[in-house]
Amino acid sequence: MIKSAWHPDIHASFMETRAALDKVFESPADWRDQWIYFLLLDRFNNPTAPPRSQPWDSAHDTYQGGTFNGVTAQLDYLKSLGAGAIWLSPVLKNCPYDPHSYHGYGIQNFIGVEPRFASDPEAARRDPSIAERELRALIDAAHARGIYVIFDIVLNHAGDIFSYHTDTGDVDEVLWRDEGPYPIRWHDADGSPRADWADAPADPPADAAVWPVELRRNDYFRRQGNAFTRPGNLSEDAGDFFSLKEFVTEFTTPSPIYGMYYPVRDALIRSYQYVISKYDVDGFRIDTLKYIEPAFSLSFGNAMREFALSIGKKNFFTFGEVYDDESKIDQFVGRNSTDGGDMIGVDAALDFPLFFRLPGVAKGQLPPSDLIQMYANRREAQRNQISSHGDAGQYFVTFLDNHDQNARFRYTDPSDPAHYDGQVTLGLGCLFALQGIPCVYYGTEQGLHGSGGGPEAAREALWGKANAFDVQQPFFQAIQQLTAARDSHPALRYGRQYFRPVSGDGTNFGVSRFSPGIVSFSRILSDQEVVVLANTSTQSAFNGEVIVDYALNPVDTQYQLVISNLATPEVPVRVRDKALGQVRIEAFDGSISNGPTRVISISLKPMEFQIWAKV
Repeated sequence: MIKSAWHPDIHASFMETRAALDKVFESPADWRDQWIYFLLLDRFNNPTAPPRSQPWDSAHDTYQGGTFNGVTAQLDYLKSLGAGAIWLSPVLKNCPYDPHSYHGYGIQNFIGVEPRFASDPEAARRDPSIAERELRALIDAAHARGIYVIFDIVLNHAGDIFSYHTDTGDVDEVLWRDEGPYPIRWHDADGSPRADWADAPADPPADAAVWPVELRRNDYFRRQGNAFTRPGNLSEDAGDFFSLKEFVTEFTTPSPIYGMYYPVRDALIRSYQYVISKYDVDGFRIDTLKYIEPAFSLSFGNAMREFALSIGKKNFFTFGEVYDDESKIDQFVGRNSTDGGDMIGVDAALDFPLFFRLPGVAKGQLPPSDLIQMYANRREAQRNQISSHGDAGQYFVTFLDNHDQNARFRYTDPSDPAHYDGQVTLGLGCLFALQGIPCVYYGTEQGLHGSGGGPEAAREALWGKANAFDVQQPFFQAIQQLTAARDSHPALRYGRQYFRPVSGDGTNFGVSRFSPGIVSFSRILSDQEVVVLANTSTQSAFNGEVIVDYALNPVDTQYQLVISNLATPEVPVRVRDKALGQVRIEAFDGSISNGPTRVISISLKPMEFQIWAKV
């Protein structure tokens, strides 16, 4: 990393914070040993007040009142659920004049903490140390329980920190134009554009413009309008995220010492290093990663890793939001063996390719073969990644739903709300058993099922629900059981993954190419095989056989049921031989084999999920 001239006051704070570090919380040896609970701070809990807008589960686009202390109060609940890490929506200070930035992605101060998440927001606005102390208390309390903390961060843009000056007046959002920057007016502490701030102000109030000062220059921002008004896929190349103003992270400037360097990238890197050192955070989820240059992703991931190592965190975790396919993700994650550089980028990505398929497969709307094809595409895209087949899971954080969707995964039929609840536990079972680091969206464990015309419908204020943190809730207990299964079977965390042909007649085997169907795969680690099965039909049972590894499973090897979401009796099954010529096995690629093979018998009710392991 090339250093810039850092503002003296901020530099002093940075050095004092780093010097004050006594001992950092140790990182996990492998992040696949955890699963992550993602929560929206404003929508999770406030122990002293109800949600500000009612009903609590309706779509609201202003602050509901969730607090840092509200999360702290429920850490024992999250520990009991089995969460190994919590991912917090952005905690850094947003534009104070924006009542709609409850989600946290409109940052105005990249080294400050959002006072509206403090127990007394007005007092915290006057004294920023109040929010800082409550955030640090939350992190310390999580660490005391062995829970890691991940911050959601932004590199692509700042908040709505200036207006565009147009012929019709000052507006926060304009259409994209190719011909160069619009004139702008920076916002004061009330969010009003100042006519005398056409250029970035030198010494604005703390609530005005953008902080730290190293980011406060007109040419550090694109100023060409909304990227999403550009044609085709050009929105990825440059432009504001609607009213959120995009940085020019590729901006370069000459230095008499270093030659050309990147001042915007450098300022963001130093800001987030400061955040690591001040709050002892364990990882970063990086918002809108695909909208920055892959080269910046590489340098940022490497800078966070090396800084964390320098203060004693040996496995600081970074994962990015790349809302796209395998080939796009491959540009941002890990190290490619064909790359001549010597740096590794961010560690992982949110698994959108899986998200595009798994919910539909789990609900019987897509065939299981779609899931198999996705993993085949992944292996091809990762051909040059430095990893083994088993290690591929460390590159992805998997999920069924999140805050950017218009509906949660759970569907409730008005005439019979619990009728399709088996789909939830089946989907969660697949999530916990497939390769990756599972992530559960807050409220899933309490049966939230918001759905509507925008993401606010799936951002309910959880604590407004009656008995909101009920440890007897069936979904809560299902996640506990899945956690225990994943903890006790290392193959579910590190194992190689193979999709298995199944048969209903004992002779003809193949993967399910129609919907609904049978999801069937093995996770193999050393000599241990775990078999995972799911019947995605809502009406029909399935009785048949599934293939297991021939070399690892001598005839009469016993398999015991580890978990079922429908409480199937735990009757062990034995491996049986299928001699050459007794079977016809059609592989996913269309090739045909006639054996020999080995199988176990299976029986699945509608919407049943099972995990089997050798006795």
